[in-house]
Amino acid sequence: MKGGGSVTRPMGIPVFERFFREVASLDMDKDDLRRYRRFVDQKIDDIAVAGRNSAKWNGRDVIAPQDLPITKGLQERMREFDQLDVADEVRELLRATVRRPPGDVTFAEDTERLLPELFGGLSIALARSFRILDPRVVRPGAEHWDRAFAVFELVY
Repeated sequence: MKGGGSVTRPMGIPVFERFFREVASLDMDKDDLRRYRRFVDQKIDDIAVAGRNSAKWNGRDVIAPQDLPITKGLQERMREFDQLDVADEVRELLRATVRRPPGDVTFAEDTERLLPELFGGLSIALARSFRILDPRVVRPGAEHWDRAFAVFELVY
């Protein structure tokens, strides 16, 4: 994945606003999209490290798709992501903006192609977690983000 981009650049904001509205009826602003970017960056590190460890355990230096920590629930969210009207635009932005993993991690080409789907699924799970944490939330605040991050840290 290419690095250096920012989810919060002007052309990305409307796409992610539509995504969060479509998935969980949430209104997001620029601060939320910065927090989302932090979430994605943190998860790329977590996934890369888990994948690297799995690949090493299996005697490989390159991370294959089967090395990624993809649960049944995440697989279902990835399938849901594929069906969204805004999925193609989100994929393109994720391809352009997800930063590189740590230097000691190498993804195989097919793993690289899977990452936008993985992050699409994680993004659906994140958006819906706000509704689980607070069914009345429309515009998540810092407290909602902190709680959602804490939940993901428990399992991912």
